[in-house]
Amino acid sequence: MFTGIVEELGEITAVEDQTDASRFTVSGPVVTEGAKHGDSIAVNGVCLTVVEFGGGTFTADVMAETLSRSSLGALRPGSRVNLERPMALGGRLGGHLVQGHVDGTGTVVERTPAEHWEIVKISLPAELTRYVVEKGSITVDGISLTVVEAAADYFTVSLIPTTLALTTLGIKQPGDPVNLEVDVVAKYVERMLTTPAPATASTPAPAPSSGEDPR
Repeated sequence: MFTGIVEELGEITAVEDQTDASRFTVSGPVVTEGAKHGDSIAVNGVCLTVVEFGGGTFTADVMAETLSRSSLGALRPGSRVNLERPMALGGRLGGHLVQGHVDGTGTVVERTPAEHWEIVKISLPAELTRYVVEKGSITVDGISLTVVEAAADYFTVSLIPTTLALTTLGIKQPGDPVNLEVDVVAKYVERMLTTPAPATASTPAPAPSSGEDPR
């Protein structure tokens, strides 16, 4: 489980095509400190497993399913990526509950700069609209953000200078894809409200034993 608080702006240093998968090598001195084989690291909001590590880099295998359902398939050597290690048990939940399981991709539509922040408009797949609400939480490329405006086919977020300087959203341009993960709590609530409870069989009363008065 992650929190959507990016620890480091890393870089893809190599992409090895494996026909039905890809192996990424990622530079990230902060997130690889103390890393072990099998650890999880979120790359642009996608939970990946560390296969090899050393010298401030790590490698991870990305299956075809992940490449097709996220923006990772568009990454090339030199691409900047948001990196986050899983939250330690008992740690502070700085953002919101993030699984690292991408629900879909959106596209940066436009950027509107202000004096101290920037409004970014991002397209929203129709199947995710019901999970996105004004002032609710959404994860964009692994970044926990608050929704400013929620429309049928887009939403907007307001980015502070720290987010612009330390994450990929500072350099994403209109037309660039982003990974989206909606609030997992909303999905569980929907499931509970739309799935009928299993019927429970009533237990018949025990028949009276021989010699008992049935009254």
